Amino acid sequence: MRAFLFPGQGSQAVGMGAALAQASRAARDVFEQVDEALGQNLFRLMRDGPEDELKLTENAQPAIMAHALAVFASLTREGGVDLRKAASFVAGHSLGEYSALCAAGSFGLPNTAKLLKIRGRAMQAAVPVGVGAMAALLGADVELARKIAEAAAQGQVCEVANDNDPSQVVLSGHAAAIERAIGMAKDMGAKRAVLLPVSAPFHCSLMQPAADAMADALSYELIEAPAVPLYANVTAAPTSDPDAIRGQLVEQVTGMVRWRESIAAMAEAGADEFVELGGKVLGPMVKRIAPEAKVTSVVTIEDIEALAKEIA
Repeated sequence: MRAFLFPGQGSQAVGMGAALAQASRAARDVFEQVDEALGQNLFRLMRDGPEDELKLTENAQPAIMAHALAVFASLTREGGVDLRKAASFVAGHSLGEYSALCAAGSFGLPNTAKLLKIRGRAMQAAVPVGVGAMAALLGADVELARKIAEAAAQGQVCEVANDNDPSQVVLSGHAAAIERAIGMAKDMGAKRAVLLPVSAPFHCSLMQPAADAMADALSYELIEAPAVPLYANVTAAPTSDPDAIRGQLVEQVTGMVRWRESIAAMAEAGADEFVELGGKVLGPMVKRIAPEAKVTSVVTIEDIEALAKEIA
């Protein structure tokens, strides 16, 4: 059994998608549709930069989705791969959940781009720059991370944002609380703690204004049942119910990304192969969660052709 995975924020880089667009008409179609939906030349920004503009949350989120869906379109439309036959599950890390749902037919591509633009702007606007922060705890599991967060909070917000794998957990909250967490992490048993270069404290209660904005935006969206079940970030469980998906996408803005549990649950359900589309970020996490599983990262046209040949 195979699962298709879609990366989240942090996997963006200047030049992303440029070679693929030259090699694949289907990929070019995706970039053109996203540009048209957003009324901006996002693909030019992806291809040429500048990097600081691409890294802005409102640009990075639709850009990462567009890149992943360009890979997916090339694989399915030109490679002849049928999602229903090729994969038993889909999942995406944070914003990657939107990419997964678009690939599975729950959202159309233009609406996915517009939703992620709204999401990116709302998440950036929820907390003034400098007020919030995030830190990765390395060599710490989620239980230790929770203890560190609790000790560091001291009346402020300091919460577990991402349970990525058995040795990497991310904290999010007020900048001062995150600094305290970094300072005490090693003494409490973590290998080390690293401040992340992000512009807002994602996946914590400070993001409630963004969750409210997404509840409003998603209330107008028709969500179709996905072609294969989605393992949701906030439940680490499969769902195909459109109303449940709508609620989970809202909850996801402030909720913890339960990635470790999601991969473990898919493996428990029989998935022994995981394919990351449009990035090389999730693969190493998957190997640390399910060491026996086969992990493939698909980014280039050569990767796409190799996978299509293997699946067909």
